[in-house]
Amino acid sequence: MSKDSDDKKEKSKEVKIGKKEKKYIKNVWKSVSIASIILILILLAIIFSGMRYSGTVTETMSTDDAAQKTLDFIKEYMVRPGTNVSVKDVSEEEGLYKITIELKMGSMSQDVESYVTKDGKLFFPQAVDMEKVKEDSEAQQQEQNQKQTQEVPKSDKPVAHAFVMSHCPFGLQFIKAYVPVMELLGDKADIQINFVNYIMHGKDEFNDNNRIYCIQKETPDKLTNYLRCYVENKGYETCLEEAGIDKTTIDDCINQIDEGYNLTETFEGSENRFPPYPIEDDLNEEYGVRGSPTFVLNDKVISVTRSSEAIKEEICSSFNDPPAECEENLSTTSEQPGFGPIGEGSGASSSGSC
Repeated sequence: MSKDSDDKKEKSKEVKIGKKEKKYIKNVWKSVSIASIILILILLAIIFSGMRYSGTVTETMSTDDAAQKTLDFIKEYMVRPGTNVSVKDVSEEEGLYKITIELKMGSMSQDVESYVTKDGKLFFPQAVDMEKVKEDSEAQQQEQNQKQTQEVPKSDKPVAHAFVMSHCPFGLQFIKAYVPVMELLGDKADIQINFVNYIMHGKDEFNDNNRIYCIQKETPDKLTNYLRCYVENKGYETCLEEAGIDKTTIDDCINQIDEGYNLTETFEGSENRFPPYPIEDDLNEEYGVRGSPTFVLNDKVISVTRSSEAIKEEICSSFNDPPAECEENLSTTSEQPGFGPIGEGSGASSSGSC
């Protein structure tokens, strides 16, 4: 074995030891701090009660003496043998001595700020900033209230919008998880495919957006059959044939929407890097859609894991009276981004978007 190989092993060993030491230092200080704070509160009640009746005030120690006394106490009662403890700094703060302690074990070290009364009798392993705790608590409460206001309202027939780009890998990932839910719930809920109002993936995406839009508009009962074929990237005409959709009907629809929304003219004449796709501009503006996929349920934009079961649960929880279909379990595995068969996801959760 080479010397370089030996050196690498030795460095790897040092790193592993360092991580354990650092974890040990944190855990020891944390456990000691909790116990010490409880003890200190009891002692404070006793001492201050005694001072109130006796009227005596203890003498003030110098910063050096208080630091040394604190250092001796920590070494004897608060750390295990082998831990190096030293005082890095002492200052006065809020009527106490603030002492910065360095805990060192092997190659790892950690600074801890502690406090001691000026008479050197009461040691505070850590300080609690009550104002900050109060502010954090209020902020958490505000965040919780915000979440509650974003809860999806219930309805007799929930309306779901999945805004995608037909060639966005993460839009395709969502479609794969979405299709089994569309098939399961059928017309019990209004579950739609919608489109982000710009194109990121060229003319192929532009064309496929138009086709899916028209299939949903003209033959909605055959949409899921078409989408199952589409996500496997088999080709437009093959998927129309497999789904039993008349090509002439869809071509006529595409010509109508192209003329009605100036789609081709807007796409080809745009100087933007991502040309506009205005067919559902109003919905994009209403819900503030900024990427593919964006999921909107009963007029609320929500985040959801990209598995069929997760999407089904969200929709079913938005019913006033969920149908029996909601009792059926779907796949809990997150789908794979990009083109590919439905149900062959890796299970890795993704929040990516285009």
